[in-house]
Formats: sequence, structure tokens, C-alpha cells
Amino acid sequence: MSDIRLYSIERGTGEPLILLHGNGEESRYFARQIRHFAKTRKVIAIDTRGHGQSPRGNAPFTIRQFAEDLHDFMEEKGIERADILGFSDGGNTALVFALQYPQKVRKLILNGANLYPSGMKTLIVLPIWAGYGAASLLAPVSQKAKKQKELLGLMVKDPYIRPEDLSRISSKTLVLVGKNDMIRHRHSLLIAKSIPGAKFVCLKGDHFIAAKNPETFNRAVERFLSDGK
Repeated sequence: MSDIRLYSIERGTGEPLILLHGNGEESRYFARQIRHFAKTRKVIAIDTRGHGQSPRGNAPFTIRQFAEDLHDFMEEKGIERADILGFSDGGNTALVFALQYPQKVRKLILNGANLYPSGMKTLIVLPIWAGYGAASLLAPVSQKAKKQKELLGLMVKDPYIRPEDLSRISSKTLVLVGKNDMIRHRHSLLIAKSIPGAKFVCLKGDHFIAAKNPETFNRAVERFLSDGK
């Protein structure tokens, strides 16, 4: 079992929809999604380990550990199966979780996920590598740099999933990205093409379409969740 208890915002009743935020963020990133989807289902927005109001704990700070934390959270809450929407690093966690625990995922929504660092555009990934290097040098003498190293480390070391591994995902999947996303368009298409039967939707906007264009984003997610229930 996990060494920590994750903080979550829970609203509504019905079929569970779990929301997983991105790197350095917290569950409140999904404020507009929580409000919208709680009208028809049980929405559970989680603060990842070391983010928001969830403690850091002593376990490894990795995407795979976050997936294990999610498994333990669902077990603790008695959630046998859920729809899971993951954004950015939350999408990466959702991918790892779906591979590790396929029986616990009904439908999977991946918003701006990536399999490895080069899936991000060059102008995005180069500053991340530089920041990680600088934080690594300062981490022994600075708690702030140590935390920054851990956060940036998630983007330079994780999740490293092989495209061919995605053929094992059995859940109905939606790959949802912004037209000007920080993830390369061809990389998002690779993810969609590698997951059997996955749908691909590209919306006007950037990486943060859920927050910046919530009405359009929510409609796309709603259509997917309602299709073929």
C-alpha cells in the first residue's frame, strides 16, 4: 500500500470519473471540468503525490509510482473501475496505469500525453533539460531546487513507454490535443494509432485547452464518454 494518502476533490454522484492533473499543478486545474461533469457523475480530481495538498512521502517520485498511488487510492475508496482523464503528466500516469491495471479502466482520455521526452517540441524540451541540469547542481544546498529537480525529472526521465506496448491497452481511448500543443502532433498521432481503436481529436488551442477552452474541451470529452455506453 501507498505510504501516503492522496488529497482529492469529490463532487457529484454516479459513474466515477477520475481526473489527473499535470506537472507542478493540482486538482483545481480541472475546476471547469469538475463543475460540468459532476452534474451527471461522480467526479474525483486527485492531487498527485507531492502536488497540491498531497504529501510527498518517501516513495520514488516517478510516473510509475503515481500509477501505483492511483491504484491504492482506488482500492481505498472501493472504486473497482473508472473512466480516467489524464492531462500532460497525468495522461502519462493514466497510460502507465491502463497498462498495469487494465481491469480498473473503463474509458481512457489522454490530453497532451507523451511517451518520452522527444515527444515534446524542441523549443519546449530544451529549456526543461537545462532547468533540470541547473536544479540538479543546486539540489544539495536548496530545498526549492531539490523540488524543482524532482518535478523536471518527471519530464526528462519518464515515462519512456514503447509505442508497441500501447497495443495492450484494451480500454476505449480518446487522444485529445490542442492544435498548438507542446506535444508534437505526429507524436500524439503515434499514440492514437498505437492504441487499438483509439479516437483522435485535435481542438483549437494549446496544451492547456481544458482550462482555456473548457466548453469545447468538455463537449469533446462528453461525446466520447457518452458514445456506446
